[in-house]
Amino acid sequence: MKNRIWVIGLSLIVGLALGTTAGWYFKNRSPDKENEPATEGIWNALEKADLIRVDAPRPNQKITSPLTVMGEARGTWFFEASFPVKLVGENGDLIVQSHAEAQADPATGEVNWMTEDFVPFQATLEFPKPSTAKGLLILEKDNPSGLPEHADQLEIPVSFE
Repeated sequence: MKNRIWVIGLSLIVGLALGTTAGWYFKNRSPDKENEPATEGIWNALEKADLIRVDAPRPNQKITSPLTVMGEARGTWFFEASFPVKLVGENGDLIVQSHAEAQADPATGEVNWMTEDFVPFQATLEFPKPSTAKGLLILEKDNPSGLPEHADQLEIPVSFE
């Protein structure tokens, strides 16, 4: 019985250590390192993949103005068929703010954002040449209530040409 308890305890400790180490590893990796695995630079995209997915731009992609942002998000990410999109420099300064708009379903030709399914979206951002080399594209869940428990966002690192 003592051996069984000891094995269970050791398994829990090893599991916690591995989980903590993996979390630290993915949080603290530098997007500038060469030969990094494909998961590098996706920041919080994996944890948001069941809520919002971005097809373009990809993490760490070099972007220019006008920038077209495309992807799909759950209908709960929208309010009145749109949600806020911001582009900020690496110093945190706002470069441009706009909205992504729900797009029509190719099968029906209708815009239906009042669903829990994924809805395609698109946004076009026009902006002046930033003063920083890198920045963040931030897609915010629309939160008309203003309550922090309903707030969410997806951050995508980008580089400016």
